[in-house]
Amino acid sequence: MSYDFLLTIAIVMLFTKIFGLTSERVHMPQVVGALVAGVLVGPSVLGWVGETDFLVKAAEIGVIILMFNAGLDTDMEELKKTGFASFIIALVGVIVPLVGGMGCYLLFANDPSDSLNMLKAAFVGVVLTATSVSITVETLRELGKLKSRVGTAILGAAVIDDILGIVVLTVLTAFTDPTVQPLLVFGRIVLFFVFVLVVGLLMHKVFGKMEQLWHHHRRIAIYALVFAFLMSYAAERFFGIADITGAYFAGIVMCNLSATRDYVASKTNVLGYMLFSPLFFASIGIKTNLEGLTGTLVLFAVTLTLIAIVSKIIGCGFGARLMGFQAYDSLSIGLGMVSRGEVALIVAQKGSQAGLIDPSLFPAIVLVVIVTTLVTPILLKFGMKRQTPANTEFSPEEAAKMPKTSLH
Repeated sequence: MSYDFLLTIAIVMLFTKIFGLTSERVHMPQVVGALVAGVLVGPSVLGWVGETDFLVKAAEIGVIILMFNAGLDTDMEELKKTGFASFIIALVGVIVPLVGGMGCYLLFANDPSDSLNMLKAAFVGVVLTATSVSITVETLRELGKLKSRVGTAILGAAVIDDILGIVVLTVLTAFTDPTVQPLLVFGRIVLFFVFVLVVGLLMHKVFGKMEQLWHHHRRIAIYALVFAFLMSYAAERFFGIADITGAYFAGIVMCNLSATRDYVASKTNVLGYMLFSPLFFASIGIKTNLEGLTGTLVLFAVTLTLIAIVSKIIGCGFGARLMGFQAYDSLSIGLGMVSRGEVALIVAQKGSQAGLIDPSLFPAIVLVVIVTTLVTPILLKFGMKRQTPANTEFSPEEAAKMPKTSLH
């Protein structure tokens, strides 16, 4: 038995933490540092760590925990506050980057003889639909606009954006099998959501009862993680849907149980950031092989990054204008949705596993994540300089009058 995996863990944990803290010191999310650390220790630079079966499986556990926590962190009240407006902003903000990403792929890597050519193009588009608003939230908080109409719209749209992205990801993944029938694919998706609804209602009551019996007991966190893994397994095994989709909806099921949710999140977050999340993010960097970069790939990476920025600003901004937001507020909403992050990396990882994203394209996707993360706070602060009546904090009376339209 080889014990090299222990050395892999040690190297990855040490370097992701060092580079993560360095990233944090310059006011960037630690995920940026973790990506850089993966590239550094991987085959592209130092060659200390390579892609192994252990790393692949550990990274998969990491991404499941990440998506479970993302579901737990979903604030359904934010969706109710902005309702239909957030849905339209998110919908247009998914369609425009999706089309832009597809166009970029077809421009640089079009291969009409490949039966999966359009699916590959669509998967690159799906990578661009993702939104990571953690840095946007911090920027809005610093500006005192987190609870403004703009801030609420951004948060609500980001939640719906991720759900729409996961649904599109699920559809595309299901089509990777050339023998599959479209009606069968959509039938399985419908059955999956019925399954989630039935199991969700049942488990919501079960965990509610657990909270009454064992308030903040460690066994609740263990049972919650078991639930996440079982949902992940069921999604893949019985419905042909990405395991991260099952994990995400497992978190959604528990997000309204405020006491249980906060306790479970506090435990699973520790499990994630202590071991599995660093392994996942580092694995993306390790898979990013810079040695094969050509002039065409560099041009593709730069073009894809520009499209990633512009498409979100145009898509989400136009959606906001459709819903009656002022011009500068619409621009701010578009700017606030630019940042990608772990969601884009997760989609790219799934695309690679399905054979729809060539490993040579990973540097471009990593560049998209890093650049959009770096420019979002700068652009958002610039865009929020001009104030409009719609961009002020809500008073309690105004908040009470807001439409409570629910998407559920």
